[in-house]
This record gives sequence, structure tokens and C-alpha cells, in this order.
Amino acid sequence: MPTVKTIDNIKIDIYPRDHPPPHFHAKFAEFEELIVIETLTCYMGKIPKVQRKK
Repeated sequence: MPTVKTIDNIKIDIYPRDHPPPHFHAKFAEFEELIVIETLTCYMGKIPKVQRKK
């Protein structure tokens, strides 16, 4: 897994050649959210609100 950054136990992963739109995976405990890079909007999934703000 290509972890680009870790912020307070939140892992930010970017996978090359992943499906569109360009996004990254934010993972915290058992939660995962896909976030569109251009707009920082949620594409799929959900992580807790406190971790999302970080």
C-alpha cells in the first residue's frame, strides 16, 4: 500500500492507475473514505467527522 502521509493515525493512500476521478484514500481504524483531489469532496465511504477535518 502506497501511504503518502500519516496524520494522527489517518493514513492517506494514493494508488497509481486507480479508477477515475483522481482521488486519495483516507483510512482511520475500520473507516475508509475516498476523497476527490480537485474538490476535496467525498466520493465514497466515510470517516468520523473529527478525523475528516484534519
